Amino acid sequence: MVGPHGDAWKVRVAAAPENGKANDAVRDLLATTLGVPRSSTEIVSGAASRDKVVVVRGLTAEEAEARLGSS
Repeated sequence: MVGPHGDAWKVRVAAAPENGKANDAVRDLLATTLGVPRSSTEIVSGAASRDKVVVVRGLTAEEAEARLGSS
């Protein structure tokens, strides 16, 4: 996790953006950081882009922000 970036969060992963590897790495990173199962994360927009929208089920936006802010 790099940190806040405007009204979003910037993350950096080492996985190559081929065959969904980078998307998988983003989901893994978010799940681990937020303490939720990977199955609770879903990229709903931007799967082929650098900018992504990810839904995390099981947390409120406030809970997610608090957990990201303490990472």
